[in-house]
Amino acid sequence: MKVCFIAEGCYPYVVGGVSSWIHSMIKSFPEIDFSIIAVIADRSQSKKFVYDLPANLKEVYEVYLNDSDWADNRKGQSNERFSFFHLSKRKRKALEGLLLNKNIDWATIFEMFENEKISVNELLMSPSFLHAVEESYSKEYQSTSFTDFLWTLRSIYAPMFLSLQINPPKADVYHCVATGYSGIIGSMAKLRNPGSRLVISEHGIYTREREEELIKAKWVLGAYKDIWIEQFYKMSQCAYDYADVVTSLYEYAKKLQIEFGCPAEKAVVTPNGINIKRLHGIAQKSEDDENINVGAIIRVTPIKDVKTMINAFHLARQKNPKLKLYIMGSDEEDKAYGDECHRLVMELNEDGIEFCGSVDIANYLGKMDFLLLTSLSEGQPLTILEGYAAKKPTIATNVGNCYGLIYGEEEDELGDAGIVVPVMNVQEISSAILELAGDEEKRKAMGEVGYKRLKNKYLIRMMVDKYEDIYYELDRKSYGRNRDSVKSNI
Repeated sequence: MKVCFIAEGCYPYVVGGVSSWIHSMIKSFPEIDFSIIAVIADRSQSKKFVYDLPANLKEVYEVYLNDSDWADNRKGQSNERFSFFHLSKRKRKALEGLLLNKNIDWATIFEMFENEKISVNELLMSPSFLHAVEESYSKEYQSTSFTDFLWTLRSIYAPMFLSLQINPPKADVYHCVATGYSGIIGSMAKLRNPGSRLVISEHGIYTREREEELIKAKWVLGAYKDIWIEQFYKMSQCAYDYADVVTSLYEYAKKLQIEFGCPAEKAVVTPNGINIKRLHGIAQKSEDDENINVGAIIRVTPIKDVKTMINAFHLARQKNPKLKLYIMGSDEEDKAYGDECHRLVMELNEDGIEFCGSVDIANYLGKMDFLLLTSLSEGQPLTILEGYAAKKPTIATNVGNCYGLIYGEEEDELGDAGIVVPVMNVQEISSAILELAGDEEKRKAMGEVGYKRLKNKYLIRMMVDKYEDIYYELDRKSYGRNRDSVKSNI
């Protein structure tokens, strides 16, 4: 069997929860040949892998959302140069449907990039694209500047069209780790390779995350926010429509997927899982260490809201000077934000915070008393589960599935494995830090609850079993092969 992962902005270029999940999935299926289509910003990131690629990951194909076909040529060009570029009537109609978000003919859109080497620059500057923009403008957006509207749509569709230029490798299953650009590539790949199947796995709800980012964004204003948001919704709907199976990490996320257009019969919950054995026998806190050690296993990026973490910890440490915070994760992914966090620590004159960089958490986790996560958005954080493997409770913001992991789902009566706090609330996060710092017995009891919860539901073997069932059932439906025969012939 051949499986092609399609991932946007993560593996194998960035360390993090989704990247770790992909890496563990590939390693967990040594009998399957994997490839990956990696959607990245531009060629400056090319081949800059931060993972040692498993032997069964046979190829990495790169897709650039900003590339020379558009970025280097879009300015200073005369429209006359592109006047010869025309689409057939059927393709013009499909393009208009895409821009109007009405009866979108994705098959024809995908076909546009299959048999012809279309220049994205020529397409976006062509009379066909201009006419489609004029149709959209006249129906809904006449209150805005047409020039601004035209260039906004060119900016919106450039990355989509660039991503559709790839010729996807042949695979039995295409597995997208988001909707968005990954989802439309996966949909196109499935359509081009008869018999193949498409799985969508959302660790966060892509459309909601992009919508939240755009609402806060300062680079796009007014009606243009709505246009960008609509774009991500239409791409996600495409992925849901073409997918055979759509997975989520927990029940509420599944409910959201259905609300956002995923057919209910396709939706399946597949919780995260970790390798508990990796953290057995790790070094523990020494008896002469009188500090209360707090661990944060995070990338130093805005989505993790490290500034709130720093401020809350500083406030708590003023009342309990034994507190010590270890931030375990890269501060290079967003260098500007990382520098701001380092400056904040210096401005606060806080000597109880240590930036550890990218480390093997097995060397640190056992020495922690509890973990801290102050994210603005999460799916089902692996860091919480890793803490549970070491019997460490977590203080986490009420995002994603943090509430369910810490307090248990409806059928779980084990108890509390930490404390859930509001997003960006320095005072309440600080109070929670002080509560756990001041009660060793509570920390130990919560750690035991977390460990039991992990063993009941979140072991990697449980996760792998679910995906094995998905992969081989889809293969059986496509080719009539049973699981044992497929494995024996690999």
